[in-house]
Amino acid sequence: MKITLSVLKADVGSIGGHTKPSQQMLAAVETRAQAAVKSGLLLDAFVSHTGDDIAIIASHTRGPGNTLVHQFAWNAFLEATAIAQRHGLYGAGQDLLVDAPSGNIRGAGPAVAELEFDHNPVKTNKLRPAESFLVLAADKCGPGAYNLPLFLGFADPMHCAGLMLPKMIKGFTFRIIDMDNTKGDSVLELNAPDDYYRIAILLRDNERFGIDSISSRTYGEQAAAVSAQRMHNIAGTYTGKDDPVAIVRTQGVFPAPEELASPFAKAHFVGGDARGSHVMPLMPVPLNTAVTGIYCLPIVSCVGFSLDAGGRFSSSSIDFFDNVAWDVVRQRAQEKALAMRDQGWSGAAMLPYHELEYSGFRDVITDLLGRFAIAPENAGRNPNARRDGARPKTKARTRQAGKR
Repeated sequence: MKITLSVLKADVGSIGGHTKPSQQMLAAVETRAQAAVKSGLLLDAFVSHTGDDIAIIASHTRGPGNTLVHQFAWNAFLEATAIAQRHGLYGAGQDLLVDAPSGNIRGAGPAVAELEFDHNPVKTNKLRPAESFLVLAADKCGPGAYNLPLFLGFADPMHCAGLMLPKMIKGFTFRIIDMDNTKGDSVLELNAPDDYYRIAILLRDNERFGIDSISSRTYGEQAAAVSAQRMHNIAGTYTGKDDPVAIVRTQGVFPAPEELASPFAKAHFVGGDARGSHVMPLMPVPLNTAVTGIYCLPIVSCVGFSLDAGGRFSSSSIDFFDNVAWDVVRQRAQEKALAMRDQGWSGAAMLPYHELEYSGFRDVITDLLGRFAIAPENAGRNPNARRDGARPKTKARTRQAGKR
């Protein structure tokens, strides 16, 4: 049978600022999720939070973008929003950008990643005798936060030795989306290893280009789905960080969990942090971690599941970043964060003006730019211009020319 995995995540209110949702909010979403399983809408469901974002992880047979599944999640987030409003929590309903979405809620604010595949976990199934997958959920960071780690996990044998094995040696196809195109999903498919450098050229820009999906070139099976979208392109103004989610199938014809997790040990720099406008390292954290550290350090969680023959989750999940081995990474991330924030507003410590998420920053710079004027002593002339139109030589350039 065909199974669909759906992850839907939203910030709809948190305690004392951007920290974590309340237990009442989480309980309400959990109750709705279990009711959806009991009614037959879903095969199984799992509710958790990463920072102030509530995530619903579900399996079902209704296909990606199903109206009933998406409306269930939307209504669950609405109920959590109402609880947040009653209790005076911060940012109630922040990620719900429309009043009532019709059908699919992708583009309505919540982060959405979905993936469908044929599910027949038996020993005679040479392709997928067992189905395992992990879910990444991030908070306080932009939509391209997974660009580097997923690229390394699916294209770099230094991180994934499995790429040198027959089942993966042909590589993977990366479907990359241009998130600045507001007319629709503008995508490009590039193959690794053939287009290794071209993929890197695009993915280096976390704010514009993001991985939308990854598929096996050998078997045509989709390996990963990512919620690559810009919230300010949806709302027209800043409402919160994009805080992406991803579903990644593992083992067999795909990289192993340890091969996919290892790139996160870099604690690489991403756009995000306080006010969504700084450049900070991404810290791997256990599931259900609140944002209470120094500054609003970008964080990511990683939870793994197996599926039984009926499409239900294994009796327990595995929290990949809840291990003492990651303590040294968290220490490194904090040290990198302190060094970067010590630079304050200067240079690379903050995102460029066109990427600053709070429109107030752009309002201030626009006002200041309007107040610039040509200095009176230079009015009507350009002291650096030559009559022949050539660029004037500076003393430094003249000296260099003399050396040659």
